[in-house]
Amino acid sequence: MRVLLSVLYPVLSLTIFGLYPSMTIGPKEGWQVYSSAQDADGRCICTVVAPEQNLCSRDAKSRQLRQLLEKVHNMSQSIEVLNLRTQRDFQYVMKMENQMKGLRTKFRQIEDDRKSIIARNFQELNDKMDELKPLIPVLEQYKMDAAVISLFKDEIKNLSAVLTSIQEELGAFDYDELYQRVLRLDNRLRSCMGKLTCGKLMKITGPVTIKTSGTRFGAWMTDPLASTRNNRVWYMDSYTNSKIVREYKTMDDFVAGVVSRTYSLPFKWEGTNHMVYNGSLYYNKYQSNIIVKYSFETGSVLAQRALEFAGFHNMYPYTWGGFSDIDVMADELGMWVVYATNKNAGNVVVSQIDPDTLHVLKTWNTEYSKRNAGETFMICGTLYITNSHLSGAKVYYAYSTKTSTYEYIDIPFHNQYFHISMLDYNAKERALYAWNNGHQVIFNVTLFHVIKTDDDS
Repeated sequence: MRVLLSVLYPVLSLTIFGLYPSMTIGPKEGWQVYSSAQDADGRCICTVVAPEQNLCSRDAKSRQLRQLLEKVHNMSQSIEVLNLRTQRDFQYVMKMENQMKGLRTKFRQIEDDRKSIIARNFQELNDKMDELKPLIPVLEQYKMDAAVISLFKDEIKNLSAVLTSIQEELGAFDYDELYQRVLRLDNRLRSCMGKLTCGKLMKITGPVTIKTSGTRFGAWMTDPLASTRNNRVWYMDSYTNSKIVREYKTMDDFVAGVVSRTYSLPFKWEGTNHMVYNGSLYYNKYQSNIIVKYSFETGSVLAQRALEFAGFHNMYPYTWGGFSDIDVMADELGMWVVYATNKNAGNVVVSQIDPDTLHVLKTWNTEYSKRNAGETFMICGTLYITNSHLSGAKVYYAYSTKTSTYEYIDIPFHNQYFHISMLDYNAKERALYAWNNGHQVIFNVTLFHVIKTDDDS
């Protein structure tokens, strides 16, 4: 029993000191202090004392207790190391937390930027789609043209077979004899055409796109009085502030862009409603109501005359504007000019003029507002008014100078490129020349004719 008590006494001392850390217990003589700790106020937290080794060195229990105390000491050191490592890890975690907050902010900023970029790209795509919308009817027209070309191919095949058959049948004929027969047929055809009186507009087909060039507004034309060997083309880009006229020897040269000659006019023009007639250019002089006749052969002005009371410089233009106040044109019956005056309340006025002197021969006042007209042209003495600036274009008003009467009609035509700024009739080719939003196009016209006979008076 005494031995057991002598072994448990140090253990009890460790336990008591651990339960009452605030007590200050001094070690008795012969006892050794192994470890101690104090709080912030200097109070003892834990003190471990044990007998000195020489007191119980021979006792087995004393050795066990000493080993146990050494383990406690080692554990205390391990705890200190673990505490230091924990503090270091805590600081690392804090640093990582700050970095995570920074990354979170950057990710949020990137997400906002991404949304902004997506919205901007979507708007750009939407704008591009809006720009491409006008091409839809163009593509539809290309589809129709492709179908027509396919039909043409089939007809050409059939015609080739027919021609082969005819060639076999006519193989015995002499070439000179066939040539004379062709000439006789041509003369008969011309004689028949000479019996055709002026016709009434019934239909407009096309357009056929000849070329794409220049600005949105301009004029191009051929001479209706030129010989069959002379098929020159004249080209005048823009509706104002220019004096340059380009000439092309043939339509093929015009398509290829091969300019044969360039003219610099003495005066700038206004509008797009010019005309080449019998080798001369007729146009409206800039900022005036003067009509100028310019000879391409001599390179000089042959005549110029003010059109009395005519509005000019966007006073009475067509609906699309562009200083299109005065429109010079020609048909089978001669030369005409379409304009408006204050005396006629801004309504369309038609005058027939002498091509040489530019004198007004006769005038007709209509009741149609010129500002409400898209474009106009003359065929056989009848003025036709269009709404050609609209996509659903049509001819809807006709004024006859022969009877001084008008009628409302409905003849649609295809405004392929959505903005026509020039529309003129060529009597020799029975076609309408047009400048359609930077495209030079031709419309074919169908006329209702009355055939003269020898019995007619």
